[in-house]
Amino acid sequence: MSEATFNQTELAKYDGQAGQPAYVAVDGVVYDVTGIAAWAGGKHHGNLAGRELTAVIDNKSPHGRSVLKKLKVVGQYVAN
Repeated sequence: MSEATFNQTELAKYDGQAGQPAYVAVDGVVYDVTGIAAWAGGKHHGNLAGRELTAVIDNKSPHGRSVLKKLKVVGQYVAN
């Protein structure tokens, strides 16, 4: 895993807007969703990149955590 560490403020910078990469955090791990077509523009079914989405993926996502295996890990998420 990468040594990069993101808190809420840092993660918010990676929202997939204005040329920025799109990152999301799930269960303490930060994933890069930049090249995923479903995350174009940093948005996916009402969810926004640059956010911590553990509750969303565990409680509302039809695919659950299975899709995370396909994503590049870019760091760790540490709550403020």
